[in-house]
Amino acid sequence: MIRTIFSAVYIFILVLRTAPRLLPMQKLAETIPPEEKDRLVHKTPDWFGKRMVRVTGSKVEVKGLEHIPQDRAVLVVANHQSNFDIPVLMGYLTKPIGFISKVEMKKIPIAAHWMELMNSVFMDRSDRRQSLQAIKDGIETLKAGHSLVVFPEGTRSKSGEMGEFKTGSFHLATKSGVPILPVTIEGTHNILEGNGNRIRPSRVTLTISEPIYEEEYRDMDLKELARYTQNIIQSKLS
Repeated sequence: MIRTIFSAVYIFILVLRTAPRLLPMQKLAETIPPEEKDRLVHKTPDWFGKRMVRVTGSKVEVKGLEHIPQDRAVLVVANHQSNFDIPVLMGYLTKPIGFISKVEMKKIPIAAHWMELMNSVFMDRSDRRQSLQAIKDGIETLKAGHSLVVFPEGTRSKSGEMGEFKTGSFHLATKSGVPILPVTIEGTHNILEGNGNRIRPSRVTLTISEPIYEEEYRDMDLKELARYTQNIIQSKLS
């Protein structure tokens, strides 16, 4: 319990520490090329993600960094075990990324503004029309050269098990033509959700598989592509 309280307070302080960087970065982002803006913005989420994980006492092992295309946007497709998946990806993926995020995140002060700077797209899953618009916005974001992360399970598993991947997320790749980067997250649920929402140290593994390029998925339908990607991610779980 003491670790949980300390971690929560520390994370709150981390968020506050990013606030002075926010306005200058917003102004700078309007005057520099998109690639340079993404690189500079990424420094803060990278810093925040690593420290958020470290305060829990957890260790992250990363495999397959060489598989990340650095010269183009990708759609990162990952399984979703925990709320800690996001800081792990921000801190250890070594590539500027935004997220397809639930719309409730827009209500969180400071964090919401950073997510906008990261080119994140907010989706209201309870509103079909807005969800479709969010997918369209995500496609345009990818076409503009900004990488995005999507969790096709739609919600956290809160365990080591994986839910079925929903096909709608894969429109983001098929309509934009970007590579799909399968990423397997293992161990994050043991930080929080697997302990009755009490923080404990965990050993986390982030495994990055080879990209699936358009030439490979072009002739697949969405169900085939979702199943194919899920099998790759599932195969890296212990």
